[in-house]
Amino acid sequence: MDKEKDKTCYESATSTLKLSNFKHCYISKKTLPDVISSTSVKNTNNDENNTCKVYTEANTQNKNACKEKKCETKRSTELMPPPKLPGACKSSDSTQDEQKPNCKNSEGDNKSEGTQAAFGTDKSNANKENENKKKWSLADFDIGRPLGKGKFGNVYLAREKRSKFIIAMKVLYRSQIEDAKISHQVRREIEIQSHLRHPNILRMYGYFYDDKRIYLILEYAQKGELYKELSNQPNKRFDEERTATYIAQLADALKYCHSKSVIHRDIKPENLLLGMNGELKIADFGWSVHAPSSRRDTLCGTLDYLPPEMISGKTHNHKVDFWSVGVLCYECLVGKPPFYAATNDETYINIKKLRYTFPSFVSEDARDLISKLIIIDPEKRLDMDSVLSHPWIVKNRKINKT
Repeated sequence: MDKEKDKTCYESATSTLKLSNFKHCYISKKTLPDVISSTSVKNTNNDENNTCKVYTEANTQNKNACKEKKCETKRSTELMPPPKLPGACKSSDSTQDEQKPNCKNSEGDNKSEGTQAAFGTDKSNANKENENKKKWSLADFDIGRPLGKGKFGNVYLAREKRSKFIIAMKVLYRSQIEDAKISHQVRREIEIQSHLRHPNILRMYGYFYDDKRIYLILEYAQKGELYKELSNQPNKRFDEERTATYIAQLADALKYCHSKSVIHRDIKPENLLLGMNGELKIADFGWSVHAPSSRRDTLCGTLDYLPPEMISGKTHNHKVDFWSVGVLCYECLVGKPPFYAATNDETYINIKKLRYTFPSFVSEDARDLISKLIIIDPEKRLDMDSVLSHPWIVKNRKINKT
């Protein structure tokens, strides 16, 4: 009799384990904005614990494992609420095929009705939740060689582990940012760049941070800085066709930024990158600002590219970028900025008095465009529509057929 009772209890316990092993194991998938995919474990029933729960009296080890998993899922949090990007989330069907539960059973075929319900119910609500709770950590990426070094951090080549997608990882050191009192500037850079969508603007896919660093997930521009490309030219300058192409792409991107009330304020070769097909991309929005009021009075940017209203401490608007387009066009054609001088004081004077000359090899049409952009009065500067339709641009620009 005792043996029969033991056998009956054993069968009952085994049956209970089989039925409940996956019943409370809820798994969902977070998706990368637009192009990157990675995974995280979330509770789709809005339970406080984002872990697997298996209700068996004898399975205390699984509970401990789940508590450890909870700690891992909190390894990073967003610096701020992420932008809501439409179409970023993938269907739950792919989640079922690709992702496996952490609570493993020796018999992998035991999928209960509770698991299916967790995957299949109300996809639109799950997508909205995923968009609002995108979380990343350094463990999601393979970090490669350094691409560049800045004042507050470095940029590395990186690859998202799940999708194998190549990105550029910009790593900023929080202590340096706090010491320099530019936390608001970094926040603004993230807020602005993460919302911009243009083929000639470097894309920001996401961001996260830990106790010591802030990580920006950026589009990888394969051909590097425009400045390095310019410096590698035989005479440290581009021909008119290449310059016109870059200026047209820049003008189109700035036209888009200004339509969103965004002023870049730091256009220069170091902040312009080249993509896989050689197309120009605006990067580094550290000095940019979203200014619906269209008037600012902050002195920022690079000296050689500063317009007279900024160095004089006057209020300014998006037309400071028009000036920078003219200065960039000059530097690409000549090999140095128009107001370059041995000292900063001389450069200031040159800008205020509009003191610059054209070398003989610069064409008349190119001179006409530059002289209509580098003007003391901001209201008289050529706007970006006029730049795109200027005869020199129309004649020389090369349109990429991609």
